[in-house]
Amino acid sequence: MSKRVLIVEDEIFVALEIEQAVEAASFDVVAIAADRASALAVADQCDIALVDLNLRDGPTGTVIGTTLAQSHGVRVIYVTANPAQIGGASSSALGVVVKPFREASIIAALKLAATDNGDPLAADISGFTPFPPPGSLSGMGSSA
Repeated sequence: MSKRVLIVEDEIFVALEIEQAVEAASFDVVAIAADRASALAVADQCDIALVDLNLRDGPTGTVIGTTLAQSHGVRVIYVTANPAQIGGASSSALGVVVKPFREASIIAALKLAATDNGDPLAADISGFTPFPPPGSLSGMGSSA
């Protein structure tokens, strides 16, 4: 069964470029959503979401990503030129692909997300930065 992917991106040419990468990876695109309402309307239909941060309705990407992951069990990968804006929302996502991206980076990140036992921290994907899982020692800062 092919994984179903939601693209959350308000710039149509970027969304179409991501859609091409999703299809090249042999995944199905559920929808392209440009705002929170559109993204959450199809949340139950997707397995993976590629989420930009700044959308048509403002900087709602982190709220969308967190909601998709925590309430719908979707594996989230942020795709943004502003990774510093992700902040605490990183705890609900596998990682981030930084814009401008290469199609190969999107494809490799999708394949990682589609693997139930894939370790994002072990992934060596150009242009992809993995986030440590919540509670892992690698994600905790020093208290000294």
